[in-house]
Amino acid sequence: MSKHHTERPSIVAARVYSRAEVAEILNVSLSTVKRLLASGALQSSQPEGLRRVFITGQAILDMLEKSNAQDEYDAEEQTEQHAEHSSV
Repeated sequence: MSKHHTERPSIVAARVYSRAEVAEILNVSLSTVKRLLASGALQSSQPEGLRRVFITGQAILDMLEKSNAQDEYDAEEQTEQHAEHSSV
């Protein structure tokens, strides 16, 4: 039986993942992973002279934590703005 698309595989902090593996874990395209890397939202390392990019599980977890914190902040801001406009 295949996994449901909303089930995310567990992320092991000490493991090193490829870009393709990260795309599968996050259920996004490889292009999205490349954009996350280029923007600095997802940290990686690339040894000199190699094309391969190394992404640690901890880097993935950190990005997800920052994303969740930003989502919570945005929701709180919207709630405060709604309350301000409602009281006018």
